[in-house]
Amino acid sequence: MNFHVLTLFPDMIRDGMNTSIIGRAIAGGFLDIEAVNIRDYAFNKHQKVDDYPYGGGAGMLMQAEPVYLAYQSVEEKIGYRPRVVFLTPQGKVFNQEMAKDFAREKDLVFLCGHYEGIDERVLEEIVTDYVSIGDYVLTGGELPAMVMMDSISRMVPGVLTNQESGETESFSGNLLEYPQYSRPEIWHGKQVPPVLLSGHHANVDAWRREQSVYRTAKWRPDLLKKADLTNKEWNQIRQWRKEWKASEEKE
Repeated sequence: MNFHVLTLFPDMIRDGMNTSIIGRAIAGGFLDIEAVNIRDYAFNKHQKVDDYPYGGGAGMLMQAEPVYLAYQSVEEKIGYRPRVVFLTPQGKVFNQEMAKDFAREKDLVFLCGHYEGIDERVLEEIVTDYVSIGDYVLTGGELPAMVMMDSISRMVPGVLTNQESGETESFSGNLLEYPQYSRPEIWHGKQVPPVLLSGHHANVDAWRREQSVYRTAKWRPDLLKKADLTNKEWNQIRQWRKEWKASEEKE
């Protein structure tokens, strides 16, 4: 998969994405990340890409033409019109299903804004997806782009050494991941749950499923409405909620 990031700070993208799992995937040819410097397409000797907004207001606005020319360089390189993701608090909030959807693309372009934003006209011209990573404001789109690329990359075949792990982690099936344990069996007086030492795979799977449902019900109940739960699991959730409520009342 090929990521193309339109940015004013290409080194930030290169330095942030060339380590750990993503760096290994790039070295292995499973991913390619191109940082396109928007300043290279400025039409003045000082590589200035911003100007005052019409109508007044605080701050500066990124101009349309340098952004468009940077995008065009990518389109001409790959030979077709790709999806373009604009990182903005006004977009849909990024989630695991979106990561899976984006991972099906051969090429994906990220547009990183700065200052007070980008001229609306170029957004209308090139952007296909408006995406946010949360309800807060950052200084630019580079960090959100890196967050999304990391998440999307995990869905690309060959990126993870154990491909199954990309499907069984948190948010798979709209449930949080179950707790996990490693050696030693006892640490600081805390023992690994006996079921995990039993060697009985069906029991282990059942315990992990129950723990995922429990954690989701307690920490992220908003996810439950999209989860595929049995009647037995819903009844168990109701019982847990009664217990949690009784415990809170005692406190």
